[in-house]
Amino acid sequence: MRLLHESESEDPILSVVNLIDIFLVVIAALLIAIAQNPLVNPFGQRDVTVITDPGKPATEATLRKGEKIEKYRANGSIGSGDGEKAGVAYRMRDGSMIYVPEAGK
Repeated sequence: MRLLHESESEDPILSVVNLIDIFLVVIAALLIAIAQNPLVNPFGQRDVTVITDPGKPATEATLRKGEKIEKYRANGSIGSGDGEKAGVAYRMRDGSMIYVPEAGK
C-alpha cells in the first residue's frame, strides 16, 4: 500500500526500469552500427572491398566475395622488385587514362 505523502522517486523499481531503457537504446545503437558495416551486412549481395591506409606501407585490403572474406596486407615493399619501366600513363582532363608504351631499348 502506498501512502499519499510517499514520493515516486523513492520507488527502487523505477531506477531499474530506467536502466533497462538505457540498455535498450545502447543495444539498438550497436545493431545499427553492425548493420552499417559492409563486411558484416548479411543482406548485401554485392562484393565489397575495403582498403585501409592506401598508399602507405601498412596498407590493408579486405575483400568479401559472397560468404568468403580475404585479407591482404602490404609488406612494405610496394613498387620494388625486378622489372623495368614499360611506359607512362596520363590522366586526361575528362578523367580518362591513356597509356603510352616506351620505345624498346
